[in-house]
Amino acid sequence: MAETDLERFVEAPGRAEKIKEVRKMIDAKGIEYLYLQFVSVTGKIMGKGIPADHWESVAMKGFQLVYGATVNLFTDRAGNYLGYGPEAAELVGIPEPETFMQLPWAPQIGRFYCTLFRNREEKENPGGYLTSDCRGNLRRMHEDFQKKHGRSLRIGTEPEMMWLKFDENGKPKDGYSKPYCYHIDQFESLRPVSMQVIRYARKMGLDMIQGDHEDAPGQLELNWMFDDVLRNADRLTTYRQICAQVARENGIFACFMTKPFMGVSASGCHHNMSLWRGGEDQFVKCGNDEKDLPGMRDNYMYVKGGENTFMPDDDDPQMPGKEGLEAIGGVVHNLQALTAVGCSTVNSYRRLWDTGFWAPVFADWGFQNRTTGLRVSAPGRFEYRSVDSMVNPYLMGTTLLAAMDDGIDNKLDPGEPEERNIYEAIEQGKQVKKLPMSLGEALDFLENNEVVKRGMPGEMYRLFHEYKYDEYARFMSTVTDWDNDTYMECLP
Repeated sequence: MAETDLERFVEAPGRAEKIKEVRKMIDAKGIEYLYLQFVSVTGKIMGKGIPADHWESVAMKGFQLVYGATVNLFTDRAGNYLGYGPEAAELVGIPEPETFMQLPWAPQIGRFYCTLFRNREEKENPGGYLTSDCRGNLRRMHEDFQKKHGRSLRIGTEPEMMWLKFDENGKPKDGYSKPYCYHIDQFESLRPVSMQVIRYARKMGLDMIQGDHEDAPGQLELNWMFDDVLRNADRLTTYRQICAQVARENGIFACFMTKPFMGVSASGCHHNMSLWRGGEDQFVKCGNDEKDLPGMRDNYMYVKGGENTFMPDDDDPQMPGKEGLEAIGGVVHNLQALTAVGCSTVNSYRRLWDTGFWAPVFADWGFQNRTTGLRVSAPGRFEYRSVDSMVNPYLMGTTLLAAMDDGIDNKLDPGEPEERNIYEAIEQGKQVKKLPMSLGEALDFLENNEVVKRGMPGEMYRLFHEYKYDEYARFMSTVTDWDNDTYMECLP
């Protein structure tokens, strides 16, 4: 019988030594229980827990869970399970020892990210990679991109979110601070929260670099150093878990909903992108846990090696190099379909409709131009702005890789950078594609775009399409307060 993907993964060179290293760390740190987690199609963190005594066994055999967990085990409007029915097989999740991390707020618990596989007994492709595993897809697609183009994608995200108070009924309501952008006094009002997030983040391997109070009530942005696309996605996922925990400790609510309030800024999650080639990355320890052992890469940060191909290659410091322009040309040409991934909820489009708050709605690019969907935020990197706080960073990573691959293969020209306010440019006659302005419209663009769909291989596109069209249908079939306020007494 041919060796399966699962068997090759479990028996990879050096993995047995890493498993032993984890056992040493479990014993040294007094860890009693392990969280084995993966990420669903919507970015929700799923998984199982096991006693730490069983680490070696689960590291080799994995755990089983219904396929539908990758689609949140959620039902559609008719009550049918989305993606997979109850008759489907169970996936196999294999923990990655190099992602081991002790939870700083619960030191008796360790955490792993896992790669998902088809069941060993499946009749078709037994033990194959599970293509509804968005995280596994990102690793494999990035490896293929690196082999094909000799370049790696690095991303730094800017995760805005809001800290809210609970009302008398226990529901999240008002922001904890006032909506004053960059105001240090409002930043200070959330200091107990922000400093606890930063402490936990540093202990979990995030190299925190800066933060500020944003435009909306209770809105903070805390940033960490950019990194490999997969590692950055893991860190954004970890950051969300940290915020949820800090909120529990402080009796407030960590809100990643894109637009909970109209009339103030929404929460974006700009992606700053660059492509690198050559050079060796090195790891430097971050955090302050002296019990860390070598080989556990999440306890370390990158010292970036190689050459940034987005850097200018002539005398114009504002103009990216030729290779960067081709890659970003792919993003610009596919931006309407990419919006379905970057703005993935019904609520996302409240951000685009509430004008005056710098949310981009046009598929164009410029240097330091916040009115376009992409901008050169600094020499050597592009800021992709049409993405918000609800994004699944793994799907965003795979679809951006697909778009950049298209740009490089076909030498796509993004056009001249727009230096004008895009609205003034349009008034002066410029023809610019507009981004979709509803989830339904965005999903239609995605359905008709084969390039972006390549970033959702195997079953992933089917699951995303099914889940998100049902979400949009639920919205369209709901009578809201606005409907009643507007139409209840409009006739006769």
